[in-house]
Amino acid sequence: MYVRVRECGGLMLKINYIHMEKQKYTVIPRKMIFPFLLVTSLFALWGFANDITNPMVAAFKNILLISNFESSLVQFAFYGGYCFMAIPAAIFIKKFDYKKGILVGLALYSTGCFLFIPAGNAMAFWAFLIAYFIMTCGLAFLETTSNPFILSMGPEETSTRRLNFAQAFNPIGSLTGMFVAKEYILERLNQSTEAERFDLQVSDPAAFVAMQKADLDVVSGPYLMLGIVVFVFFIVFLLSRLPQGQRDETIRESSSISSVFGRLLRNKRYISSVIAQAFYVGVQIMVWTFIIQYAEKELGMAKSTAQEYNMVAMAIFVSSRFICTFLLKYFKPSLLLLALAIGGVVFTLGTIFIKGMPGLYCLVAISACMSLMFPTIYGIALKGLGDDAKLGSAGLILAIGGGCLMPPLQGLLIDKAVWFESLSSVRVSFVLPLICFIIISLYSFLTYRSAKNVD
Repeated sequence: MYVRVRECGGLMLKINYIHMEKQKYTVIPRKMIFPFLLVTSLFALWGFANDITNPMVAAFKNILLISNFESSLVQFAFYGGYCFMAIPAAIFIKKFDYKKGILVGLALYSTGCFLFIPAGNAMAFWAFLIAYFIMTCGLAFLETTSNPFILSMGPEETSTRRLNFAQAFNPIGSLTGMFVAKEYILERLNQSTEAERFDLQVSDPAAFVAMQKADLDVVSGPYLMLGIVVFVFFIVFLLSRLPQGQRDETIRESSSISSVFGRLLRNKRYISSVIAQAFYVGVQIMVWTFIIQYAEKELGMAKSTAQEYNMVAMAIFVSSRFICTFLLKYFKPSLLLLALAIGGVVFTLGTIFIKGMPGLYCLVAISACMSLMFPTIYGIALKGLGDDAKLGSAGLILAIGGGCLMPPLQGLLIDKAVWFESLSSVRVSFVLPLICFIIISLYSFLTYRSAKNVD
């Protein structure tokens, strides 16, 4: 950097300029470290909820003897809460503040978890779906609040790196959720096959109902403990002092909700990011939900063994997240996103067309390509929006609805697909993730090439 000094006070001006440049690119300002860590803990908390739930699709299918499509309604209810509550959550935090949004989210989250106990006692699948829906209404509040809150905790120039760093802790919660699902749910369920359960249902209905009740109690137990943990977090946040975040108070007071939405709808970069985010979330949930079915049907693995590959996928995801966060120092986010999306296309093709363990390895490897996507798309979408980011975040959380619609479609393909004799239905079903990665690749390319690219 070159600064011409032409006055007596030039040296001091130069020093101040250099200091301003250094401060400008600070990822996490010192005064924000504690609130940053506190809010970042929430990323792990909703990661736990996401990934203790994914294996439940296979679990409910076996316990209740329902189809892949019906069991995937777990994901429909789970991610449906995001769709339903994203915009109300954004309006709430625009009217009030980030802390109140977090408290409402934690209250709904814990309530949904506690509802698993009456759902298990009633032995009603619909009751579990309601519990999932309420739980994720809380998660919608948390994500709608926490993501823009993290973006606001420092200079805008480092906002994408800051969000990627915070999001890197999300998979830690996810891995913990996977471990709990494997050790405290899948391993403890009755290991009878579907055929054996059908036979028992006919030969001894009372014994079958008792087996179902015991299995549903196994499912409910960890959610009860999760509800208690979330309630403890509620108390911690209630007693903590959090900053308001960097906001433009003039915009906040003068802009109506309709005018903000109008600006967002006219922002092509924002709209394309919301669409890309919907396809990303869809592919993430499909890949992690149906690893178990892929391993079961293609390789004859037990559910608990197949879940180990899910955990390996998440470990790869975590490692890739930290690596990619480091690489963002040297590459534009959209360029790195493009490279990973192309990698996702390649590995998904391997999942579809390669048989046996190599196909499963390709499926697991997809997670390395997904690691950067959510926070990077999020950061690109909200960059430069100022206080409009509060409502803008709602659209990106609403996009999580991709996880609401696509898993049931993939489940339907697994149930019905008979297109190619050489490909099993479960492999054919990964055409949906392939389409998602192609769309994300196109989004990344157009964002990178755009003259208005703000990365």
